[in-house]
Amino acid sequence: MYVSQLDLRDFRSWPELNVELEPGVTVFSGRNGHGKTNIVEAVYYTSVLGSHRVSTDAPLVRSGAENARVSATIINDGRALTTHLLLKSAGANQAQINRTRLKSPRELAGVLRTVMFSPEDLRLVTGEPAERRRFLDALAALRTRRLGGVKADYDKVLRQRNALLKRSNMVLRRGYSDAQGASALSTLDVWDGQLATLGAQVIAGRLALIDALSPHITESYTAVAPESRPAAVHYTSTLDKAVRELAGEASQDPAILEAAMLAELGRRREEELDRGTTLVGPHRDDLVLMLGDTPAKGYASHGETWSFALALHLGEYALLVQDGVEPVLILDDVFAELDAKRRERLVHVAEEAEQVLITAAVGDDLPGNLDNAVSARYTVRMDEGVSFLE
Repeated sequence: MYVSQLDLRDFRSWPELNVELEPGVTVFSGRNGHGKTNIVEAVYYTSVLGSHRVSTDAPLVRSGAENARVSATIINDGRALTTHLLLKSAGANQAQINRTRLKSPRELAGVLRTVMFSPEDLRLVTGEPAERRRFLDALAALRTRRLGGVKADYDKVLRQRNALLKRSNMVLRRGYSDAQGASALSTLDVWDGQLATLGAQVIAGRLALIDALSPHITESYTAVAPESRPAAVHYTSTLDKAVRELAGEASQDPAILEAAMLAELGRRREEELDRGTTLVGPHRDDLVLMLGDTPAKGYASHGETWSFALALHLGEYALLVQDGVEPVLILDDVFAELDAKRRERLVHVAEEAEQVLITAAVGDDLPGNLDNAVSARYTVRMDEGVSFLE
């Protein structure tokens, strides 16, 4: 799989960009802040429908423009598909494949598969659980399009339920004996049912993904840092205790997970009313990263932290290749952050990939043994806030 053409309009610092790409290694070099990362961010957005740098789409639209457009032609087993995304700073985005308008942009998920390494990856190890949940959910949606839709629906129901807990808190406390209280509680019961159904599917999907991904992560970490303690990952959930009470052991059965979530929502309802927010569900779970017997977060050295971040993505890459589709590999300003050994490991993966997109501030950041693999080089410059290629 590779991207043969990328066209941008009013995306970040690019009023317009039209670039043809080939299989092999393409390097975009230039000074920091001149727009090279914006190019690979557009490719990554096409793959996962989200940015690795910001949580909303508004910053992706060039200042003064109403919307941004990202079009990419993707070649997979000789078949070409062109995706189009219209990104709006406010309002719903639009998408199409070739000339067919899609009902939702999330229908594009999986058309292009990518694995990105970036300096932000350290947050996967040192950051909050939300960082690791995003990593899992993006990969799950990439492998199984349905799971991306389920997660989006879950987030929508969660917002509605939280709004009810905050907006109607006093009414909810009146109980079923009061007409308004009974109506509000009935609405809350409906949201509970929908949240449990969708949440169970999200958690089941994450658990199945971790089962498939975990061996690749452990193997990749050993390859990157053979002198370090062994790496492992496991999932912790707000439903763990309830699941064990229902099934006697851990379970990935969506029916058991749904029953456990309904039980926990009922048990913690009073606490949720006190705090005005939902305390149970996959939005509260975490992927725990372990080095030996200790958590990586807070205990790993800087080198171990970088090794674990690399192992997560190397494991992701290996899993996608195992699925039968070789993803586009994106290396965004990472070589400058790595020592020689980690650079060599990354170069080894890059040499095997069908297409690699690399950004670097200076040529010296690139390992010498990558030079022979480079098929195209571009210099990114900026003039009065506008990026252009040379």
